[in-house]
Amino acid sequence: MFENFNVPQELRPTDPRFGSGPSLVPVEFMTKLAETGTELLGTSHRKPAVKNLVKEMQEGLRKFFNVPADYEIVIGNGGATFLFDMIGLGLVRKKSSHFTCGEFSTKWYKSHANIPWIEAENIASEYGQGCSPANVEGSDFIAMTLNETSTGVQTIELPQVDDDTILAIDATSGAGQIPCDISKCDVFFFSPQKVFAAEGGFFVSIMSPKALKRAEEIAATDRYIPTIMSWELAITNSVKNQTYNTPSIATIFFLNEQVKLMNSQGGFTHAIDYAKKKADMIYNWANEKDYLSPYVPNEADRSIAVATIDVDDKYPAGDLIKVLEAQKAVYGIDAYRKLGKNQFRISLFHNVSYEDLVKLTKIIDLAIEQA
Repeated sequence: MFENFNVPQELRPTDPRFGSGPSLVPVEFMTKLAETGTELLGTSHRKPAVKNLVKEMQEGLRKFFNVPADYEIVIGNGGATFLFDMIGLGLVRKKSSHFTCGEFSTKWYKSHANIPWIEAENIASEYGQGCSPANVEGSDFIAMTLNETSTGVQTIELPQVDDDTILAIDATSGAGQIPCDISKCDVFFFSPQKVFAAEGGFFVSIMSPKALKRAEEIAATDRYIPTIMSWELAITNSVKNQTYNTPSIATIFFLNEQVKLMNSQGGFTHAIDYAKKKADMIYNWANEKDYLSPYVPNEADRSIAVATIDVDDKYPAGDLIKVLEAQKAVYGIDAYRKLGKNQFRISLFHNVSYEDLVKLTKIIDLAIEQA
């Protein structure tokens, strides 16, 4: 249907990457890394060059999120999927309750359900529907997802939990541009390859005194926890501005550059406002076209980080995506594979410009309306 479509030169985005994971890494970040020459890559993570980089990144995140002084910014190797298990092993006493609404929040639940000495409860919403996290009697751990990457559903209302319950938020694809008051949660974790424009294989976990105490409590028991998943080691190394084992320095460098950039542009408030501007444009566009519609029906649940847009079945989205990728004009707007929907999933991450998103909408309109 779209085999004869050609993207007009004037509509080509300045950057073709619109993928929801991993995010685009700005070319200028790569140039800056190359300019460090022999002074950074290939250096031990125990040496000042790397530790100073880590410290700058941690302090930048503390400023960006307005992290309370008694919280720790804990870092380590392994992404959010790694943390699902690490959290279950080292931060849940007896029971975790999971509010799920898509593939990744469900994946977190399943990782805890596989641990034989804790109980995991799944409080599920239909895919595309929002969640209403709440304190659950009998649970000592509440798990919620800030932004469900697979469906484009965000959850921004935080529940009030009791003094002996941990509230943990998987913020991977929403951290940095979806509103969240860090002081009202105990574990706020993310992989930096989304809004923060770094590479994968790394985690940031912002932890409250309550969470730090829980980690210490469980570490003191005879529970089996693999050394690589030790919260005790992750925390003690993080306060020294280092990781337990060797990290990817490039990942930390890119993360630090993005944090510096976002702080210089006005911080968290500006990032949220810019994300809302892009989201309003995308969803209004989808509502205005009779061949498009937002996948998430409730406006309040629609993500300002990842937009999922349904396409009339007369126009196979996958076919258009192949044409756009072959012309190197647009990359990464595929629907999440397990949903099996005829739709586009479009990143609204911070480095995806408003202007490029406007061009993307015009490309899609032109292709469909000429078909």
